[in-house]
Amino acid sequence: MVVHSAAERVLAGLDPEQRSAVTAPAGAVCILAGAGTGKTRAVTSRIAHRALTGDISARHVLAVTFTARAAAEMRARLSALGVGGVQARTFHAAALRQVRYFAPRLLEGRAMPELLDSKVRVVTLAAAKVGLRADRAAARDLAGEIEWAKSSLVEPGEYVVAAAKALRETPYEPAKVADVFAAYERLKRGNGVIDFEDMLRAAVWGIEEHADVAEQVRGQYRHLVVDEYQDVNPLQQRLLDAWLGGRDDLTVVGDASQTIYSFTGATSSYLVDFPRRYRGATVVRLVRDYRSTPQVVGLANAVISQARGAEARLRLELHGQRPPGPEPDLRIFTDEPAEANAVAARCRALIDGGTPAREIAVLFRTNAQSEAYEKALTEAAVPYVVQGAERFFERPEVRQAMIALRAATRSIPGETPLPAAVVEGLAAVGWAPDAPPPGGAARERWEALAALVQLAEEHAATPEVVPIGEAVAIERPVTLGDFNEELARRAAQQHVPTVEGVTLASLHSAKGLEWDAVFLVGLAEGTLPTTYAKTPEQVEEERRLLYVGITRAREWLWLSYAAARSPGGRARRPSRFLPQLDRSGGGERAGAGAARRTERRRAQVVSCRICGATLLAGADRKLGRCPTCPSDLDEELYARLHEWRQRVAGAQKVPAYVVFTDATLTALAERKPGRTEELIAIAGIGPRKLGLYGDTVLALVAGAGVDDVCPQKSFEI
Repeated sequence: MVVHSAAERVLAGLDPEQRSAVTAPAGAVCILAGAGTGKTRAVTSRIAHRALTGDISARHVLAVTFTARAAAEMRARLSALGVGGVQARTFHAAALRQVRYFAPRLLEGRAMPELLDSKVRVVTLAAAKVGLRADRAAARDLAGEIEWAKSSLVEPGEYVVAAAKALRETPYEPAKVADVFAAYERLKRGNGVIDFEDMLRAAVWGIEEHADVAEQVRGQYRHLVVDEYQDVNPLQQRLLDAWLGGRDDLTVVGDASQTIYSFTGATSSYLVDFPRRYRGATVVRLVRDYRSTPQVVGLANAVISQARGAEARLRLELHGQRPPGPEPDLRIFTDEPAEANAVAARCRALIDGGTPAREIAVLFRTNAQSEAYEKALTEAAVPYVVQGAERFFERPEVRQAMIALRAATRSIPGETPLPAAVVEGLAAVGWAPDAPPPGGAARERWEALAALVQLAEEHAATPEVVPIGEAVAIERPVTLGDFNEELARRAAQQHVPTVEGVTLASLHSAKGLEWDAVFLVGLAEGTLPTTYAKTPEQVEEERRLLYVGITRAREWLWLSYAAARSPGGRARRPSRFLPQLDRSGGGERAGAGAARRTERRRAQVVSCRICGATLLAGADRKLGRCPTCPSDLDEELYARLHEWRQRVAGAQKVPAYVVFTDATLTALAERKPGRTEELIAIAGIGPRKLGLYGDTVLALVAGAGVDDVCPQKSFEI
């Protein structure tokens, strides 16, 4: 009786879909959980409910996830539900525990090899063995390729073909990477060490090749749960299959629309194919979003609704459960410094208004974008922390570049224009202003140094004014020495440690986190999607990155891009992923002077006046409501408007839609504007039509008859 009531308490407060996931029968269960839909609550409640009803024993459950933080949260929630003994671990932690336990048996008494905490040192040595001089960035990229290959179950001799099939952008010619891979494996064996992938493979080998180990592991772990299933790679799936041993008591949780790590070997194919692999599997969709306002949810739905490819087959349309909130803003700026300064000013205003700095995040596509925001936030006296990366001036390549630029003042003529002097100085650290190198780490290093060149261009655009008399001054070009002083000043400002502040993070490192206010910045073509996204699959992953960014916001969302990188720079287009929003507010007039070009333009998202969801379709924005929300059409008013339109169109000898479309007439009959401001707020009624028909329409809405506003005889020829 006590157990029964405890199990009932687990179900209390769950929504219908969560309850379905929790009470699904034993066997294969796939929970498709959209962002903010309570997936952790659902999966921990499922484990607890099964344990409390006696369906399973908690000590026979193994729940695996991808971060220690997520595993700790799972354990804490299970404890709060009154269930202890569940093993909730990352894949690596679970494998390490098993390999250590069985090592005496598997290794015939030999000690377990030491585990490498980083591949970079051994990869650097392996590269040297095959005639490559790899700096730290190149070594990191080579290590990344080796991790991808081993996670994808690819051996050194298979690498060249596998990389070509996967369209890998390799840091060196594929055959050379394969040589480094082979040399790395030999060095590891010679030194008696293993890496994390070896540990997973050892766990697989122990189970697949040793019947007694398999029996013991499968006897211990009879019920498996996998979180973030869209992020598993082939090696992790091989280990999961080994744990299962043909059984099907498996619960997986995932969201194909949040698949953003395919470059590491992760694939959503196992999630997509789950119902085919496990015939009769229970599939539950969690679509009630408890994290974000309907406005944020509506925008997220609009962005992901355009997705294509395999992941789009499992796309979920979320339904916001929170009260309506502020509309997401799309802001357009002339250049990136203006964008960064506006973001910093808004962060300052939010903090002054009571929003804790820790509840604000600025998210961007690449870590190299952080410098402009670090500077702007520093100057606005806004504390910040950088998530998942070093601060810009703490990065090794930036520190090396600053040393090289100081040394360059002794060899570069003082009259050399600043941008050219910086490019020449950076040649000492191997940077060149041509196409960035292949490989993620090498490219990130290149982009960080390119950011220094961009800073030099901005600095050179503001010559120093030097007084030479009481009323006379001259402009002096900015020198490399001046620029070095500016870099030192910025570095000193930004090295002040902070305990709590606004989060600066890449979109990749923001996954799994959430904030009250989120700024998504740099949403321009070439940045998101990045120019390196060449295939349709890569472009779709970029779209999912934006979706992940949007769904990090609980209440307040800002999206922005700069028309140019630097003042007066080459024009850019907004990201193709941004919906076509109504542009209104303080926009810049065509032909405005140079001073006006610094003003921002604003695009305001339109929301449903009934449910508060964001409206993106033109007809929906015109009506001011979702197509599924109930209409409050005044049919008598609509009939009068329709007759009036027919008379006007007949007199002007034009089709009726030229006067007003049917959607505009419907919007007028639903919204019944009483003032000019309300009338022009309806999409499709601009200044011209307001001048032609505004007074007449307002009179009709107020109750005037058609003959009162346009007598029949006035239309006789």
